[in-house]
Amino acid sequence: MGNQQILLIVLGMIIVGVAITVAIILVNENAVSSNKDAIAADLLNISAKVQQYYNTPASMAGGAHTYIGLTANAAGMSRLVSSDFSNNGNGIYSIRTAGTTSQVVLQGVGNVEMSDGTYPTLSCVVRPGNATVLIEN
Repeated sequence: MGNQQILLIVLGMIIVGVAITVAIILVNENAVSSNKDAIAADLLNISAKVQQYYNTPASMAGGAHTYIGLTANAAGMSRLVSSDFSNNGNGIYSIRTAGTTSQVVLQGVGNVEMSDGTYPTLSCVVRPGNATVLIEN
């Protein structure tokens, strides 16, 4: 085999290696992006349950126009969703900041590891009549 043929084979192998590396990076970035979207959707679903809790009278185990009963532990989260939903295929959900008279903060941590070794984390600030999802990383 001539030197030119060996050079072309080596060059071809390098190009294939770079293409495979780029493809792996793109697939991982797509997985992270999809996981963030799923977490945001789940947080908005939970925020609807938070609004329902807010508007339910205290006599019916609701908040009576307050978020105070939503504590930052498993008991507070169980008032909203089942344990199967709070730890599902998209991530783990919790109440980050206990409810006050005016707001409650939810948190979702994804299950797809990002390139820096952390996991996607989103929060959702729920106030009467609205919910704001924030991407933290």
